[in-house]
Amino acid sequence: MIPASNAYRFCPHCSTELVRRQQGDHTRPVCPACGFVYYRNPLPAAGCLVDREGQVLLVQRKYAPQAGYWSLPAGFMEWDETPEQTAVRETEEETGLRVEAGRLLGVFPWYDDFVRGLARDNGLLVVYEATVVGGELQAGDDAQAAGWFRLDALPGPIAFASHEAALAAWAAPKQM
Repeated sequence: MIPASNAYRFCPHCSTELVRRQQGDHTRPVCPACGFVYYRNPLPAAGCLVDREGQVLLVQRKYAPQAGYWSLPAGFMEWDETPEQTAVRETEEETGLRVEAGRLLGVFPWYDDFVRGLARDNGLLVVYEATVVGGELQAGDDAQAAGWFRLDALPGPIAFASHEAALAAWAAPKQM
């Protein structure tokens, strides 16, 4: 169900008030005049899991949601970016480090954060393993701190379940 605060009330094409109708498996806002259907699709985000000699790079969030909590350097995709470009850009903005994205670690849904009351939408977090190629570590953009952490000494709490899942995916082979 689409919360009223997140749905269009009027058609963005013809300004007619939208009505709710069954469209496929969902009830969606539909324009009775021009037929526009509001599809509420997941938001794409991307980030990097940067490993330095068994330590992972994390940032402490400066702003809500979850200010003060720790996360991977990550953020929302711009319309003209690939997920890989987003991951690299966000990492540099938040940490001061230039990285080269490598292997895709995974795609992690963050609808589970909706259950925790953190998100107004759902989305996908695309995470790449990355290597530092330049820059100097410093908290930037929307991070209040940045640092390297061993798996057995991660700071807490981790801000989002999708970031916890990415860390678990990265750690899995190291636990054997």
